[in-house]
Amino acid sequence: MTDSAQLNQTDLQCAQCGGQCRFAPKLGALLCQSCGTAHPVVDDLSFDPETEISFDPDTPRLDVRKTPETAALQCGSCGGAVVFHGQSISENCPYCDGALVRTVADESYDALGMIPFAVDAVQAQTKALDWVARRWVAPSNLGEHVAGSRVAGIYVPFWTFDSVEAVDYTILYRVNSGKSTSTRTQRGSMSTKFDDMLVPASGHVTPLIRDGILHDFDPEKLRPVNAGYLAGFAAERHHQSVEEGLDLKADDKALLLRNRIKRHSGKSNVVSIRYVTDTTDIRYRRILLPVWILHYTWGDTPKKVVVCGLHGRTFGERPFSTIKLLGLAALASLASALLGFLWGAFQIF
Repeated sequence: MTDSAQLNQTDLQCAQCGGQCRFAPKLGALLCQSCGTAHPVVDDLSFDPETEISFDPDTPRLDVRKTPETAALQCGSCGGAVVFHGQSISENCPYCDGALVRTVADESYDALGMIPFAVDAVQAQTKALDWVARRWVAPSNLGEHVAGSRVAGIYVPFWTFDSVEAVDYTILYRVNSGKSTSTRTQRGSMSTKFDDMLVPASGHVTPLIRDGILHDFDPEKLRPVNAGYLAGFAAERHHQSVEEGLDLKADDKALLLRNRIKRHSGKSNVVSIRYVTDTTDIRYRRILLPVWILHYTWGDTPKKVVVCGLHGRTFGERPFSTIKLLGLAALASLASALLGFLWGAFQIF
């Protein structure tokens, strides 16, 4: 967390009654839990969401680490370390619902910006129940389990990366000529850019959580890290170096480059792609993004539904109904038999 986020902790007390305030996503303001007075969150007007930090891999610059004033809480189950700002709203790990224990304050990297929650807990649960209602082969009582789930809000650490790529590639592609098929080679070069490529900065960001965030990210919505936005929510600190972040994005970058090479080559039936790329103009941000995680248990198995705190996009883990699956299989078999009967009938005539 940044110094400003720590030094403004006293601002989380209501000026009217001295009560504790939490950030209310629907209001976009701090709401006193005692008297209900709303207080605006005051941002640093000098903050520019376009601000990024340059990085040269040949001359890496060590980031400045800050020692937070508040001790972290660490999960005994998954090892996730989170910090609660202002009045705590959870005594369990937002990631896995395990018990939290207080640990010694550790050092972490400053986040450059954050996007506050725009979806509140009630809306998150509504989104989760809507998601359940669209699962055709889910058990009929799944909604009851999700409705009774524990809802946890957390600001998750992410990277944004920019880069310019000068790519030389060689592709092999198939060409069909009559009944014969041949393989040909094409070489080419291209220049392409990555802008605000979003990469999770935590090992606790599962594919489920990542997929709930990676859509419709708008850097213009970034705000300075502010204790007001954090009040009442958990946040995981940034602990990765830039080199570690770049390594984590390598697989996604490779997939995107291969897709762009295919388009640039103009060839279909591509068999293989080999390429080398010269990466320059690397820029990055460390940011925090909001996620709701709903924990429920099916049988003895813990499961979760993830709702993006930005726009409500929902993903989840769910069981399947054996009876519904068998019913769908029976309908598919019936439809296949009916089509076969109709085809045979038309052949007769």
